[in-house]
Amino acid sequence: MKTKLVHIGDARGVHIPEPLINEAGLEDDVQVRVVGSAILIESDSDGARAGWEDAAREIVSRGEDGLLDEPLPTDFDESEWNWE
Repeated sequence: MKTKLVHIGDARGVHIPEPLINEAGLEDDVQVRVVGSAILIESDSDGARAGWEDAAREIVSRGEDGLLDEPLPTDFDESEWNWE
């Protein structure tokens, strides 16, 4: 499908026909990125962070949300910071 860029406020965009949006499974939130000389619009529901919130809740419920290692003091802690 060939179309033209249109002005939308201070930006430019394209009108995407509803059948294309439905076929791609796009909803309100999408991810937009540049791939080569193309602009790719993807559904956000399968994004890289999908499920992180639920996974974090599970980790907290198991009590595994602490630091992996004890913090080590730095030179700043030893010489410049005044702990009270």
